[in-house]
Amino acid sequence: MYQREDPARSGGRSGRRRRRRSRLPLCTFLLAVLSFALAFTLPPEPEKDPQPPQAAAVRPIAAVSAPEPPLPPEPDAPDKSQWNLILANPWTPLDQTCTFTPQKLTNGLVVDQRCYPDLQAMMDACRGAGLSPVICSAYRSYARQEELYQNKVARLLAQGRSAEDAETEAARTVALPGTSEHQTGLAVDIVDMNNQNLDESQEDTAVQKWLMEHSWEYGFILRYPSGRSDLTGIIYEPWHYRYVGREAAAEIHEQGVCLEEYLAP
Repeated sequence: MYQREDPARSGGRSGRRRRRRSRLPLCTFLLAVLSFALAFTLPPEPEKDPQPPQAAAVRPIAAVSAPEPPLPPEPDAPDKSQWNLILANPWTPLDQTCTFTPQKLTNGLVVDQRCYPDLQAMMDACRGAGLSPVICSAYRSYARQEELYQNKVARLLAQGRSAEDAETEAARTVALPGTSEHQTGLAVDIVDMNNQNLDESQEDTAVQKWLMEHSWEYGFILRYPSGRSDLTGIIYEPWHYRYVGREAAAEIHEQGVCLEEYLAP
């Protein structure tokens, strides 16, 4: 049988439900108030000093010295024992055993056979330039050199020089026997056909100008250049050429030295 619900009971239950629902907003409100109050009562957290960013550690670069450039090799000292570099001057007499194979020129003079090809090439080139070179002296024997020296001494004595002075002066123009390059077969005296005087006027001839410029190309050097008499022991002779070989002649020409300086240790 259907029974009606007692209003008193139902009203009581619904009232209790309403009261429970009304407590939730109140709790929320109280929590909010409490949080707000705490926010103003608790001491603020101290601010931390901002730390500057740490710079990245830099490893010092070790100083690296550049390697020393290698020293250029020292040029090899000329070998004085070579036949073409034999030295003869007042302080360096020739070895009496010095010999060579003679080569006769068309005018009957003689030179060392080993220098003949370059001598012939030089003379041909000079003539090819329209000039007229003449070889007036080449190899001389010890006896011939002695004869020339004594003749020079006699002429100086005739001029009133003392014997000592005459011998000293003669040696400056005519080498003492045993010290003359002409005894090596490697020296020649060359003059211009238009001026065959053995004096300083030779330097102004066309032949000597050509030879002074080109002789080194053929292995010959002007043996007694101007301003070197204290080193060579012989006066300036712009007609006396000496064979030293093409390599040595090129170096002597480039360095602007005389043979004594070139061969110096």
